[in-house]
Amino acid sequence: MKIAVLKELAEGEKRVSASPETVKKFIALGASLAVEKGAGESASVADKDYQEMGATIDTRQAVLKDADIVLAVQGPDPLSLKGIKKGAWLVASLNPFGERKRVDEYAKLGIDALAMEFMPRITRAQSMDILSSQSNLSGYKSVLEAAAHYGRVFPMMMTAAGTVSAARCFIMGVGVAGLQAIATARRLGAQVSATDVRAATKEQIQSLGAKPIFVESVEGIEGEGTGGYATEMSEEYQKAQAELVSSHIAKQDIVITTALIPGRAAPRLISDAQIATMRTGSVIVDLAAEQGGNVEGAVAGKVVVKHGVKIIGANNMPSSMAADSSALFSRNLYNFLSAYWDEEAKRPVLPDDDEVTIGIRLTKDGKVVNERLLAK
Repeated sequence: MKIAVLKELAEGEKRVSASPETVKKFIALGASLAVEKGAGESASVADKDYQEMGATIDTRQAVLKDADIVLAVQGPDPLSLKGIKKGAWLVASLNPFGERKRVDEYAKLGIDALAMEFMPRITRAQSMDILSSQSNLSGYKSVLEAAAHYGRVFPMMMTAAGTVSAARCFIMGVGVAGLQAIATARRLGAQVSATDVRAATKEQIQSLGAKPIFVESVEGIEGEGTGGYATEMSEEYQKAQAELVSSHIAKQDIVITTALIPGRAAPRLISDAQIATMRTGSVIVDLAAEQGGNVEGAVAGKVVVKHGVKIIGANNMPSSMAADSSALFSRNLYNFLSAYWDEEAKRPVLPDDDEVTIGIRLTKDGKVVNERLLAK
């Protein structure tokens, strides 16, 4: 059973899909590990670190040859998979909706493409969920980015020269990233408030010591779709939320937006007119910038200034903390593969009727088989 670990070729991607820790664990299961030369360098993992755990280091072509499972962070260009054998598994974050043509190419190669971001949000799959592990770090880093661009301090400071007021920080979207952003902003001493369309998050916000900002005038709307994700709201709710947010956002120094809807463009939460109400020097961090943005005018990977407000468009935040994000991502992949490991076959086996299999498998036997993709 050969597992290949590829070096990431996407621009700006510093993560790696296996750590020395998970390499050691895979070998203990009975697999052999082949790591592409330099795969972990940008994540602070040297080739010798993998070799010390029992992996071999070689060229991309050599590690792909006869590999049964190929691990990656981002879906590799199909042209870079020359020599991959039919029936091999590709386990990575594959961006199925954004890279639909690439999925078709994987099918033509005859490989089983497994999209880890399609992992069902069920109890037994929590340790396999790459979206949660990476979003957690994104929420943390979003606050640090805001602090770096904010021209004032976060905590209240009482000095002989006078008192400095605490920064007011507003988190929009209280998923994994939002909750970590709340916790981090609180640790830095900011006055934190937060909002979400899911009523169930109100207690979570309060448990972290932040103030919940919720629409109370529109009843009977929970805002929670399948798998715990937020869903799109009615026009009535959106109007009420816009009015509430407009009055609140004008008083904020820092705003962090995290709202995403799987398979859809990110919902627009902040308009140009709302940005204009914020005071000069305020900062907005849009964690959904890569999916179209929650903030009007946000550009992924850039800092845009509008009405004196800095708008930071997040671009692959986890990659900026490559050592830790790689360690967590690697564990997600190991937890998934080891959970399905067959001791007799010395390899993982995915039952066709399994909820996880149905969720993440994109291609099989030369065809695209994922229902979410076929329906779209």
